[in-house]
Amino acid sequence: MVNAGDTAWLLASSALVLMMTPALALFYGGMVRKKNVLSTIMYSLSAIPIVTLVWVLFGYSLAFGPSHGGLIGGFSMLGLSGLVNEIHGTVPSLAFVGFQMMFAIITPALISGAFAERMKFSAYALFIVCWSTLVYVPVAHWVWSDEGWLFKLGALDFAGGTVVHLTAGASALVSAIMVGKRLKYPQERPLPHNLTMTLTGAGFLWFGWFGFNAGSALTSGYLAALAFMTTHLGAAGGALGWVIVEWKHRGKPTALGIASGLVAGLVAITPGAGFVSPLAAIVIGIIASVVCYIAVLAKYKYGYDDSLDAFGVHGVGGLTGAILTGVFSQKREFPGVKDAVGEAGLLAGNPKQLAIQILACVVSALYAAAVTWLLLKVIDKLVGIRVTVADEREGLDTTQHGEDGYAG
Repeated sequence: MVNAGDTAWLLASSALVLMMTPALALFYGGMVRKKNVLSTIMYSLSAIPIVTLVWVLFGYSLAFGPSHGGLIGGFSMLGLSGLVNEIHGTVPSLAFVGFQMMFAIITPALISGAFAERMKFSAYALFIVCWSTLVYVPVAHWVWSDEGWLFKLGALDFAGGTVVHLTAGASALVSAIMVGKRLKYPQERPLPHNLTMTLTGAGFLWFGWFGFNAGSALTSGYLAALAFMTTHLGAAGGALGWVIVEWKHRGKPTALGIASGLVAGLVAITPGAGFVSPLAAIVIGIIASVVCYIAVLAKYKYGYDDSLDAFGVHGVGGLTGAILTGVFSQKREFPGVKDAVGEAGLLAGNPKQLAIQILACVVSALYAAAVTWLLLKVIDKLVGIRVTVADEREGLDTTQHGEDGYAG
């Protein structure tokens, strides 16, 4: 039977997750130069209609349809055929489809932070169609489908640390290297033009993340409450950890630092939100913020231009969180709930879970990186992936979209 409370919570969570994509647009948009603010926001907002069509037409069917060898679903639910009157657990199937669709939307938008200010919009639009189909959909099937090979192996990813953040982060690193550095980088390091916008986006991301993680319980009971609390604590730990290490390293705490830290904490707690304790969530957030801070600095040492730290925060944060899930996870039983949730991790006496988490991370990251490299090679041959030098100097708002974010 459909449970009204579970359905209401899942629909509300879906709306919260959708809001995260415009929030990401603000977060990223404030960190670029003002001549590129609209183009950067367009990367995120355009993912909503584009990926929506991909998901409805065939994406959901391939991700959650009957499995072929644990690798990919089938075509039995093309166009959401036959799902109107179906049920998924205790909610209507279309509620589950919509919730998962919001995850599929934001994931390729995360990658755009790696090549902001220099990628053609036409190339980006083609890229996210292909990437969603060839990277996101298969990995989602591996990890989240009951018949996926990583799911059967026992990999834990409560809300997308591996499926969303690690795949996007690995692809972001490849994209940053292949698209190339911005003009005069790193001799000149462009400063954010509007940190107020970035901080507003960070606040909305924090708010929307409650739907991202707690909604992944698919119920409105004990598990959702645990995920809600660990999400908040992970973000708090991440924000404080980043501020402390930045204060020690640079001598001053920054507004951009606290925004980056809270996002790093949110990313890291995502894979274990329903599997770890509240205190473990704080520890995960703190550890992830320190690791991500170091990863962000690494781009200057190694010379790649990850414009908005998509790899440094989402890739490294997702990797850190997925591995730490294998350390801190616990197998829990809730009152009135038939099945136990999660698996014991390293600290609970099960080192095998940590090994499984590492394997899932390695496979997912390498697969995403390899397919991204191939896609960008093909797209570069077809339409070119980078704007001209003249267009980059003038700014992508006017050259790609014919607009000015601050006209007048």
